Amino acid sequence: MTSLDQTLITRIVEAALLASSQPLTLVQLKGLFPLDEPIPDNAVEAALLELQAGGNNRGVELVEVASGWRFQVQADVHPWVARLWTERQTKYTRATLETLALIAYRQPITRGEIEQIRGVTVNSNIIKALEERDWIRSVGHRDVPGKPELLATTKTFLDYFGLKRLDDLPPLSELRDIGELEPQLPFAPAIPARSETGSGSLSSEAHPTFDESTGESEPDPVSVQPNQDPHGDDAAAASSEHTDEQ
Repeated sequence: MTSLDQTLITRIVEAALLASSQPLTLVQLKGLFPLDEPIPDNAVEAALLELQAGGNNRGVELVEVASGWRFQVQADVHPWVARLWTERQTKYTRATLETLALIAYRQPITRGEIEQIRGVTVNSNIIKALEERDWIRSVGHRDVPGKPELLATTKTFLDYFGLKRLDDLPPLSELRDIGELEPQLPFAPAIPARSETGSGSLSSEAHPTFDESTGESEPDPVSVQPNQDPHGDDAAAASSEHTDEQ
């Protein structure tokens, strides 16, 4: 049996991360190396550290999110890269962001509790859109009359916003105006070994987004993550000055 050297191991890990359309876990990365091709202990971890350090002066960086490791665009070059998708930029209403903020920071939470805090009725389309995007899910029911559904965020939510765990959410005191938040584009598209189009260009995984004015879903050209996490501050979360669009 021939042991692979660290340089080749690092190249293999880098190639796998670039080729995958989803984050890869440490277990998945170690699974690339079968028993007949043994590698030194902690070789994959060393490769990840080397790739992280090597991204300091590059346009992409290696980060660990809830579902594993992935490459994403550096924040300082995002404005230029984002022009690739300017015609289909996703916009979210303040009502949607406030609802998502309450679920993220006060989970598990019921729809009735969200309505009590915001002071307005939550449009069913908002909850449906967040569930279809796999940002939130039902995790049980509150043990009170009516057994209301408890809502919480998912790993997909954490991945989308570049977070490893809920503890990585910024403190509410650091968030100012929810309407000022802008998305940041991650370097998540796959580089498949066998492209269906044969073009060899980067392809983006589509995610559904919701147009609250029409009540219809439409494709989102690329997963994005914000420069700041789009969760409202205490004032925004408790706001009762607007009514969700019907």
